[in-house]
Amino acid sequence: MASIPAAQVQRGRPIGPDLPRRAWRGAAIGAGNLAAWASRASGRGSGASIRGQVITTLYPRAFAELIAGRRIAAVSGTNGKTTTTHLLTAALRSSVADPHDVVTNADGANLREGIASALSQRIHAPIAVLETDEQVVPDLVRLGHPEVLVMLNFSRDQLDRHHEIKSLGKKWRDALQALGEQGPVVVANLHDPLVSWAAEAAHTTIWVDMGVGWTQDAALCPECGAVLRYELSEGWSCPGCGLAQHAPDYAVDAEGLRGPEGAHWPLQLAVPGRFNRGNAACALAAAVVMGVQPTTALQAMAGVTAPAGRFSIGHFGETSARLLLAKNPAGWSESLLVMQSDPVILAIDSAIADGTDVSWLWDVDYEQLAGRHVVCTGPRAQDLAVRLSYAGVGHSLVPSLGEAMHAHYDGTVDVLATYTAFLTLCKMGGVTW
Repeated sequence: MASIPAAQVQRGRPIGPDLPRRAWRGAAIGAGNLAAWASRASGRGSGASIRGQVITTLYPRAFAELIAGRRIAAVSGTNGKTTTTHLLTAALRSSVADPHDVVTNADGANLREGIASALSQRIHAPIAVLETDEQVVPDLVRLGHPEVLVMLNFSRDQLDRHHEIKSLGKKWRDALQALGEQGPVVVANLHDPLVSWAAEAAHTTIWVDMGVGWTQDAALCPECGAVLRYELSEGWSCPGCGLAQHAPDYAVDAEGLRGPEGAHWPLQLAVPGRFNRGNAACALAAAVVMGVQPTTALQAMAGVTAPAGRFSIGHFGETSARLLLAKNPAGWSESLLVMQSDPVILAIDSAIADGTDVSWLWDVDYEQLAGRHVVCTGPRAQDLAVRLSYAGVGHSLVPSLGEAMHAHYDGTVDVLATYTAFLTLCKMGGVTW
């Protein structure tokens, strides 16, 4: 089996510069672990987030110190972060002698606190695969010096927090420019103009044709503001400044994945959807940067089945349900394509973790559900029902998640939910990860 060279695994500075700091940090981690235990014991959750909050409150340097000295692969973007992180983690763990040498924030807690929480549990793990919130990327790049940064996409998401996505792209671009040759190799989605513009600042960029592109958030050139041109044969381009879609180094095709120098590999995934084939292409490119042989990486990725509960089967009395998660119009539009049941259940909430602005519902192509029945549920079910009425899609309104899930359905019903509703459904349906 191909493996990452031991010399690469061991590379890096010692974590924690002196004993007093290590002792204080250790005490903060101990307190965080106690808080996590209390959270689990009380049934409030996994405890990952509260652990990180306690650690970083008691020891503010924790994030910077815990990411230092490791080989880091970071994954960010609006959609696909969690699944891509799981795929990349599987590839890297298959290529080291001890899988514990690879630490990751597998539960999707991707802010500074969540990253610190995960790393605190594997202090000496030399390799980290980190799902990273878009706002955290500049700090991670500056402080952690990742070897590779996967940049998936930018689309409207949690508008009350992220506001304008171009500002996020500019922060990424500025961070890459500031580091220059000391920055990461970037694996970039060539279909996204904002990602491409940011990635061009990297010293080395690997361009990936993910086989899918969301264009509704990319009307204007991020460089000069001109209206972008889209053509089937050549992709997108700017008539004002020349910014244009790059040729791919890796690409998804009907049979599998194409790579450099004419390489081609079959792609077998347990997770459904064309978007996940694109996620796998990015994970493969990043794994190769980290020293993994492509066939080894792909074999490991085929074993990823339910990243952080996504695509899991939950049980609600006599009802079995496949649970899908999406939080924005790009994610919902792609997820609707893999929903096969009739009826389907759509669950929407607008808590802080979801984003309180649900105006994006109007940008999703619900018309593709015409001919099937939709059960609308969750705290913002009425907003969804109004949108479905305009789309001409038959639906019923069942605001209570419990009532919606315990109705009788033939076979396994597909359920698409926003984040808070998804977590509730996982707990109700006995889904753990």
